[in-house]
Amino acid sequence: MKDFSNYKHSEVTGKVIEAAYFVYNELGHGFLESVYEKALEIQLTRSGMKAVRQQPVEVYFCGELIGDFRADLVVNDTVIVELKA
Repeated sequence: MKDFSNYKHSEVTGKVIEAAYFVYNELGHGFLESVYEKALEIQLTRSGMKAVRQQPVEVYFCGELIGDFRADLVVNDTVIVELKA
């Protein structure tokens, strides 16, 4: 297993990376982003992580709300995962 200890939130990011490789190896290429998103949510949940799809996130700058977006996945309330297919 690769050493992810130098990553911020390394326990979470390491499991996200491992899950992403697992999903890709199982599904291969050519699917819509939403397919990989759901598969990654399933794999992360099976790994004991909390994964929330399409979670709204507000963005603040200097204490002021400047915008918002939907994160593809938020894992353990600490890591935002943005998928590209």
